[in-house]
Amino acid sequence: MSAVRVVADTTICQGHQLCQGEAPDVFGFDADEDVVVVLDEHPDESRRKDVATAVKYCPAFALSIEEEGTT
Repeated sequence: MSAVRVVADTTICQGHQLCQGEAPDVFGFDADEDVVVVLDEHPDESRRKDVATAVKYCPAFALSIEEEGTT
């Protein structure tokens, strides 16, 4: 089973915060910087669907999921 790593590119994040609606336990928001903050870089497999939805619908394409090896 592979683990996932959530990555946010804060240089292109536009602060829409849609990701928080999908996975508020994984994505936060830095109001001072107006960018996403990854709260849980390695969320549980049970969160994969919500995280994938957040990545898919990010208007700025600032989020990604990386697969990390297999065990």
